[in-house]
Amino acid sequence: MKIVGISSSPRGRNSNTLKLLDAALEGAKEAGAEVESIDVAKLNIKYCIACDKCHKTGECSIKDDFPALLTKLLQADGIIWSSPNYITNVTAQLKTAFDRCPLVIHEQLFDGKYGMSLTTAGGNEIDFILDIMNNFTIQCGGSSIGGVGCSMSRGPEEIEAAIERSREMGKDLVEAIKEKRQYPEQEARQKAWKEGFKYSILAHKDHWTHNCDYWIEKGWIKE
Repeated sequence: MKIVGISSSPRGRNSNTLKLLDAALEGAKEAGAEVESIDVAKLNIKYCIACDKCHKTGECSIKDDFPALLTKLLQADGIIWSSPNYITNVTAQLKTAFDRCPLVIHEQLFDGKYGMSLTTAGGNEIDFILDIMNNFTIQCGGSSIGGVGCSMSRGPEEIEAAIERSREMGKDLVEAIKEKRQYPEQEARQKAWKEGFKYSILAHKDHWTHNCDYWIEKGWIKE
């Protein structure tokens, strides 16, 4: 079993969010998983240019570090997203990586994968940031077990408690994968999304050839 942890803070080793990620990966490793930490802030990931090549061919037209990152994500059984709160959002580095994933969303390539999310903030805007990352996992077809956040303004005791919660959630991520844990509400959201998005696939079938072939193969639409 492989768990990939994604760090996205430009502060590198000085990141408080990285402390949560390190703990979560430690917990996953203690539970028997192989783990890897990837700092997307150190990768060369360019902006999506909406050229549609991924929809047509299944490959991105941009030559940078993103395809190698995507390969690691697709090979993983579980993904841990982490980002500090930057202006009530994830960091630009993580958002840029998310924006390069239309193929992952349109073809639900995280189906069968499990994720969790981690964040720190100067104030109390925690849940909104966690929801962005958890919703991304769900939107891509995966299952999210939840997340851990920490308000740094509450003092050093809060970060220590969040580190311990992150470690325990890392262990639980492994258990969720082993159990093939089900989340009916998330599955219902994905079913509703596919029912609506099939009309986009059909409307673009002459251009989104890779997407259309994939949806036919999966039985989500008929030829």
